[in-house]
Amino acid sequence: MYRLRKWLSAAMLAAPLLGLAPMAFGQEEAVVAEAAAEVVEEAAAEEGVSAEMFTVNNTWMMVSTFLVFIMHLGFASVESGLTRAKNTVNILFKNTSIVAIGLLTYALCGFNLMYPGDFSLGTWFGFAGWGVATDAEGLTSAYNVGYTYWTDFLFQGMFAATAATIVSGAVAERVKLHSFLIFTAIYVGFLYPWLGSWKWGGGWLNEMGFYDFAGSTLVHSVGGWGALAGAILVGPRLGKYVNGSVKAIMGHNMPLVTIGVFLLWLGWFGFNGGSVLSADPGLVSFTLVTTSLAAAAGIMGAMALSWIIQKKPDLSMVLNGCLAGLVGITAGADSISVLNSVIVGFIAGVLVVASVLTLDRMKIDDPVGAISVHLVCGIWGTLAVGLFSMNPDHSFKVQLIGVVAYGIAAFTFAFALFLILKLTIGIRVDAEEELRGLDIGEHGMEAYSGFQIFSNQ
Repeated sequence: MYRLRKWLSAAMLAAPLLGLAPMAFGQEEAVVAEAAAEVVEEAAAEEGVSAEMFTVNNTWMMVSTFLVFIMHLGFASVESGLTRAKNTVNILFKNTSIVAIGLLTYALCGFNLMYPGDFSLGTWFGFAGWGVATDAEGLTSAYNVGYTYWTDFLFQGMFAATAATIVSGAVAERVKLHSFLIFTAIYVGFLYPWLGSWKWGGGWLNEMGFYDFAGSTLVHSVGGWGALAGAILVGPRLGKYVNGSVKAIMGHNMPLVTIGVFLLWLGWFGFNGGSVLSADPGLVSFTLVTTSLAAAAGIMGAMALSWIIQKKPDLSMVLNGCLAGLVGITAGADSISVLNSVIVGFIAGVLVVASVLTLDRMKIDDPVGAISVHLVCGIWGTLAVGLFSMNPDHSFKVQLIGVVAYGIAAFTFAFALFLILKLTIGIRVDAEEELRGLDIGEHGMEAYSGFQIFSNQ
């Protein structure tokens, strides 16, 4: 249940103590330092920790925020590398815009939708008001404990944009830019935080006992359901499925994809490690170990199955296997044992390969494997909590209920939204623009100016 905690915004006041900002001179310097110390001590006392530990917790959460931010560069690198050179500017533009839209909509309404304080319609929906600000007394309220309201907002805000980034990859190379940005604003501004409130905001699934530590379902599957709806409605790229056969459309820059995956792996240390919501040394280090081992196992699982099926080692499959392992362990990184985290990651790596091949047989074109990585492995990771968690309160039945509930809500909303956009302003560029490339058609520029870019590159 909710425990609203109030304290001054300690970050700005504490900065002079930490040497992070210029201090006032003479007597003013002493006043500022004394006020900052009192604020930190008051907040720490309220949380039952020392002032030093409160500062350490807050610092770790901000470092985690920085790491999650870096993940957006990783997503941009993976998506642009796995698509053709003629669409690179468009991919980078979308990924840059997503971060801006995600943060602004989360500040406008998303944060207070996800953490409403008190639900107004049972435990299904609540809203704490527009914007993010301190109250009349200059105090701040935080749903999560141990650090400032502003740290809480920024950390959660970085998560918000991730759901739309997942959708971006699945509809890459043929979606209209303005239609996608409208979808992003509505999906991230309303649906993601509303669904997030069901668990992280203390809603009905939280009361039922559903568990998702860092977002295998709340972030990745929610984004994955949107990706599936978009890929179905926008249709496959021209030339992808010809005469009943699948034609591989290769990405143009595998080194960039590899860099992106390693950036994402790095960012996951903040994504999962920060979700501990404190700098607890034991739990943070345990979480980072399970996260890393699951990623490594995901690589091996994808390598094994893709090599067996395709007769050659496939780098793109192995890289997606790494991401699959990371997504798979995200729901239970704090509650699944080290050995079982390897099992979870390995199965995720196998699943991502099987899913990519299955979607192609179904003629659902996903240029980067976003549906397979985030939806399929997000579902697996959430159910794995019910199978492998060391916490006896975690139930497979409840985990399955959560997966189904999020699937129905997210897919229905995303499909309806994309369908409305398709029937009104359209969601797909015309054939000529797709063949020429969205960089020229949508932006009037090239990512690699001076190099000849062919239609199949």
